[in-house]
Amino acid sequence: MPAWLKPSLNWLLIFVPVAAGLHFAAPDAHTWIFLASCLAIVPLAGWMGKATEHLAERTGEGIGGLLNATFGNAAELIIALMALRQGKYEIVKASVTGSILGNILLVLGASLLAGGFKFKTQSFNPGGARIQSTMLVLAAIALLSEALFHHAGGPAAVAQEASLSVWISVVMLATYALGLLFTLHTHKQFFISGGKTDGGDDSGHGHGEHGAAWPLGKALGVLFGATALVAWVSEFLVGSVEHAAESMGMSHFFVGVIVVAVIGNAAEHSTAILMALKNRMDLSLSIAIGSSIQVALFVAPVLVFASYAIGPEHLGPLNLVFTPIEVFAVGAAVIIVHQIAGDGQSNWLEGVQLLSVYLILALVFYFLPESAGHVSMPETTPAPAH
Repeated sequence: MPAWLKPSLNWLLIFVPVAAGLHFAAPDAHTWIFLASCLAIVPLAGWMGKATEHLAERTGEGIGGLLNATFGNAAELIIALMALRQGKYEIVKASVTGSILGNILLVLGASLLAGGFKFKTQSFNPGGARIQSTMLVLAAIALLSEALFHHAGGPAAVAQEASLSVWISVVMLATYALGLLFTLHTHKQFFISGGKTDGGDDSGHGHGEHGAAWPLGKALGVLFGATALVAWVSEFLVGSVEHAAESMGMSHFFVGVIVVAVIGNAAEHSTAILMALKNRMDLSLSIAIGSSIQVALFVAPVLVFASYAIGPEHLGPLNLVFTPIEVFAVGAAVIIVHQIAGDGQSNWLEGVQLLSVYLILALVFYFLPESAGHVSMPETTPAPAH
């Protein structure tokens, strides 16, 4: 059978012109525009992942994981920026939550499950994994702190939320930058492969199973070309998301946390799972956990600062006040990942556990009433009568 006739995600590239055609020719067909845009982003994100995989083959585990995490998150960042520009702040926050959950529960869970079916037990450096999972705990504390400030501070706290978000964003960005220094320079030995596993050979470590590495120019060209197309299609997706969610009986909250995040995570899905199947668990964990760290400590603060430049003026800047259910979901996900990442070994059952938590949270978000996806404003307590 000719290679071009074999089943491939590349077949979905046809939805790029389809989404564009619907957007310009039938702008009121919101559901079809949304579905076509989602299907178009999946192969584009896959090509971004493929290009970064070839770039990562020229580097070590630490830099390779950072490259995959950075460009894997590019699709999600672009979607969030488009929503930010259109003033859809709740979609922006929901997509941040969904991206964190999708990376550490769905992507990592699928990677552990796939790798665990091929190898009985897989090993990774426990020191590096614990450091990364602790960074996730820090991110959860940052989200929890501002949510508590909002709900416990009363009406007087609301006026201070924008300033607090800026200062917390500064701390998060500084911590992320220092984390990169630690990972890539001063303590890079923590992110070196833990060696062979039990129950399988080490033959999966080869870089050339799927052909020779691309030339640097080709890898960069594909990466930037796919990124530009993702930005273009994301504008169609964001513009149709609210009407499409209503017509399909889904809350905007569910679409942001689950649907948009799953679409944006396509690059991490393909690369992290492939690395697990190659028995390169340090790189697989670095992609999945590193992506969540990057979203929480880099992408979220960047969106706060970007809102001052591109957010609608009448809405004011974006803050980091997430709903209680979002804070709980992130906290629960961080706890179970911290438990799994501490011993330096993984198996397929741990993948099932992560996927089970993701499924439970997805069901909660699906059945959650639309009103619960909004941040409630503290009620003003009337002054006592004299």
